[in-house]
Amino acid sequence: MTFFKGHWQLIALTALVFALWNTPIVVPLKILVVFLHELAHGLAAILTDGSIESISLSPRQGGVAYTRGGSRFLILTAGYLGSLLLGVGLLWAALRTRADTLIMAGCGIVMLLVTVLYIRELFPLAFCIATGAAMLASARYLSEEINDLALRVIGLTSIIYVPYDIFSDTISRSFLQSDARMLAEEFGGTTMLWGGLWLIISLIVIGLCIRALARAPDSNISFRSRVLRR
Repeated sequence: MTFFKGHWQLIALTALVFALWNTPIVVPLKILVVFLHELAHGLAAILTDGSIESISLSPRQGGVAYTRGGSRFLILTAGYLGSLLLGVGLLWAALRTRADTLIMAGCGIVMLLVTVLYIRELFPLAFCIATGAAMLASARYLSEEINDLALRVIGLTSIIYVPYDIFSDTISRSFLQSDARMLAEEFGGTTMLWGGLWLIISLIVIGLCIRALARAPDSNISFRSRVLRR
């Protein structure tokens, strides 16, 4: 009962995301998580002495990151697990800091920079420009509390989406040309083996987050009367 009282907003947000999961309302958030997935591939390439050639997204929640060089193993592994860590990072930044507007502005700037440098096709250009601009506008005009709430929603959506997507793409539909299948083809093992390993790791990470959250007395946002920044 104490846990529910101290964290009822996060519980309600999680339930709301689940309830709306198969509706058009959540589709933009899912595409944003796909962007994080492809960005994680790209970051893994850069961090292992490679580079990003281009990034693409589709309205059907698909995406691809074309990279050159770097560690192929880490690049393929980074998609699901990297986007999970990015989601966890956004959630915990919202929970543990008061820099929500700065973080939101930083996310908008990063999204627009990635768009300029690596995106060439019409749909991902439109989506990323609109989303990046919306993030900057939120940071500029909306209150700290609203930006905090938005970061929580993005983080929670990524955390929910990753294990669901791993199971869907690598276990229940292992015939798909997924990251796990490419990893199996290039390094051995099977699609389900790599997908199952990623699923276990993602559930462990989520479990550790829930455990850490349970130790905190309160995560609820104290909303003030204003929504817009003064």
